[in-house]
Amino acid sequence: MEVAAVHVPVLQAETIQYLDPREGGVYVDCTIGLGGHSRAILERVGSGGLVIGIDRDPAALEIAWKELGAYRERLVLFRDNFNNIRRILERFGIGAVDGFLFDLGVSSLQLDTPERGFSYWNSSPLDMRMDPNQSTSAYHLVNGLTEDELEKIIREYGEERWARRIAQFIVRERVTNRIETTGQLVEVIKSAIPAAARRTGGHPARRTFQALRIAVNNELGSLSDAIKDAVALTRAGGRICVISFHSLEDRVVKNTFKELAQGCTCPPDIPVCCCSNKPLVRILTAKPVTPTDGELAVNPRARSAKLRVVERLGANLKVLRGGKEE
Repeated sequence: MEVAAVHVPVLQAETIQYLDPREGGVYVDCTIGLGGHSRAILERVGSGGLVIGIDRDPAALEIAWKELGAYRERLVLFRDNFNNIRRILERFGIGAVDGFLFDLGVSSLQLDTPERGFSYWNSSPLDMRMDPNQSTSAYHLVNGLTEDELEKIIREYGEERWARRIAQFIVRERVTNRIETTGQLVEVIKSAIPAAARRTGGHPARRTFQALRIAVNNELGSLSDAIKDAVALTRAGGRICVISFHSLEDRVVKNTFKELAQGCTCPPDIPVCCCSNKPLVRILTAKPVTPTDGELAVNPRARSAKLRVVERLGANLKVLRGGKEE
């Protein structure tokens, strides 16, 4: 497969600058994809370092293993969901690492492989599963959910103003014709959105496809918990970098970082702290880092990328998913 040859990691220079991989360090790439970011990390950690790569897409892992062949002695790959990072590191016998990277969203490999059904530019089977072994696909949602359920997904995950009409048109269409391909779905969406609205805001199916992809892969379900687990497993001074690609992801990242960076939560009129809360991280990006014009000229897909970074504070204490130290 030739996709790796044209793969351009998003915000790579900025991410590596903030992550600051050190000689001999241990780092986790929670969404290794085609291995672009991991390659840069491996070059920095040297022969004494280690990178643990996670991805639920077996095709991505196969390509990453080939692309990073020169570093195999210090690279370990796991086919899994980053929601399971605690279990993965326990299985490998590692209690703490020097940094984490999350590169969220759909990968170039998935977008550029038509049969995966992620793209609205081709007509292919309606799939959208990041893990091909997962039972539920976009086909099942589009043809099986009620009109109200479809509207909720499209409105909440796609932030689509025409969610109600799109859901109505989908349900109406599937009465006579099962919607089996991305091309069929695109035509239904186009017919649901008024012509004037279709002329602005990019491809008319963009938001609905985003919504279905998020729902199929439960992309937002445990993101906050996974970030908190990463903080729990990071040594003091280590960094957690998260690249998001739409407002819903970025909001979760921003709010989770804010929660973990907060100290005392007692009312201001109480003279002595009673909550004993301590900030667990320091936010290094007051505003998200976004691609430069130069990067966008080379890689237009990076246009919506946002990088947020925190640094682990204090002693190396475990963090409960409620945000408290153990």
